[in-house]
Amino acid sequence: MSKAATELLSGTPLTVYSEDENMFRASVREFAEGEIKPRREEMDEHAKMDASIIKHLFDLGLMSIETPEEFGGAGASFFSAIIGVEELSRVDPSVGVLMDVQNTLVNNAIIRWGNPEQRRKYLTQLAENKIGAYCLSEASSGSDAFAMQTKAVERGDHYLLNGQKLWITNGVEAEIFVVFANAKPEDGYRGVTAFIVEKGFEGISVGKKENKLGIRASSTTEIIFDNCRVPKENLLGEFGKGYKVSIETLNEGRIGIGAQMIGLARGALEAALAYTSERQQFGRAINGFQGVQFQLAELATELEAARLLVYNAARLKDAGLPFVKEAAMAKLFSSRAAEHIASKAIELYGGYGFVKDYPVEKFWRDSKIGAIYEGTSNMQLQTIAKLMIDNRQPKVQ
Repeated sequence: MSKAATELLSGTPLTVYSEDENMFRASVREFAEGEIKPRREEMDEHAKMDASIIKHLFDLGLMSIETPEEFGGAGASFFSAIIGVEELSRVDPSVGVLMDVQNTLVNNAIIRWGNPEQRRKYLTQLAENKIGAYCLSEASSGSDAFAMQTKAVERGDHYLLNGQKLWITNGVEAEIFVVFANAKPEDGYRGVTAFIVEKGFEGISVGKKENKLGIRASSTTEIIFDNCRVPKENLLGEFGKGYKVSIETLNEGRIGIGAQMIGLARGALEAALAYTSERQQFGRAINGFQGVQFQLAELATELEAARLLVYNAARLKDAGLPFVKEAAMAKLFSSRAAEHIASKAIELYGGYGFVKDYPVEKFWRDSKIGAIYEGTSNMQLQTIAKLMIDNRQPKVQ
C-alpha cells in the first residue's frame, strides 16, 4: 500500500502538512512508540518521569522548537511544536505536557518578552538541558489570575519575592521559572510583573508534589518564595506589564493543550479500533456489528473536528493573524472530545477497559485535566462569547 493511501486510511488529511512536517511527525512518533510506550505504565504507576525520556526530548530538539537557531533551537514554526505535542500525547499525555509547557509558555514568553541578554542566557539553557516552569496560579487566584498574593518588593539592585504558587507543571524538574508577582499592589493588576527566576536563587523552594488523578508522570507542585532574591536584570518585559505577558502567552498555550487533547483522543481511538478488530463475539470481530461501527464513526468525526480546530488556530498564529477566539474554541472542543472519546473507548473495551492492563483507562484519567488547566472550559466560553459580542459592536468614529 502506498504511503499516501496509508495516511488517508489513518485519517490524516494529506493537504494539511508540508514534507518537513510529515517527516517531523514520523520521527516524533517513532520516538514515542519506541522509547515512551515501554515506560508509560511504570511512569504512571510511580508518578515520575523517566530521566532518559527527558534527555531524549532535549537530544531530539523537542524542547526548543521555536527557539531561534542562534540560541540552540530548531527555529521551526509554532505548528511544528503542536505536531510534537500531539504525537507525544498520543502515547503519553504526561510527556506531551512537559514539552508543551517548555515550548508554548516558557520559551515563548522569553522569545517574545525577553531582552537580548535574557534570550541569549536562558533560551540557550532551555534548549540544551534545562526544564522551565510557568508560575501563575495561586490558592486564591485560579481563573481570576490577577488576584494573586505573591508580592515583589524592590530592594536596590534586586527584588524580594514572597508568596506561594500552586499547580506548577514541571515543578520537580524545572530549573528556570517564569514567575508572576505583584510589584505594586495599589495599582491592582497593573502592578503584576513577570520575572525569570532560577532554581539556584536564594529563597525559592519546591513544596508539596500533588498526587493526581491523571498525567501522573508530569510533576505538579507548589513553588514557594521566601524572600527570594531576584536581580533586577531578571525582570521579564516591562514593569507592571506582567498581565500582558501572561494573557498573551496563555493564548498560545491553549493551542498546545488542544494538541495534547487531540493526541490523547487519537491514542484512545486507535486503541479502541485495534481492540474491536480483535475481540470476537458471536463468531466475529465486534467491529463487524453496525452498532459498534457507528460509535467508531462518531468518535472519528469528533476527533477530526477537534484536530482541525487546533490546526486552524496554530496556522493563524503562525500567519500573524488574530487567533484568540479560535484558540479558545480549540481548547474547549478538544478537551471535551478527548474526555468523550476516551470514555467511549473504555466502554468499547468492556471489562478490560476498566483495568490498568490496557491503556484506555489511563487516557480517560489524563483527559480530565483538559477542561481545567490553562483556562477552564467556562473561561473559554466567556472568551469566545466576549469576542463574538465585541466584534458586533458598532465602531466608534
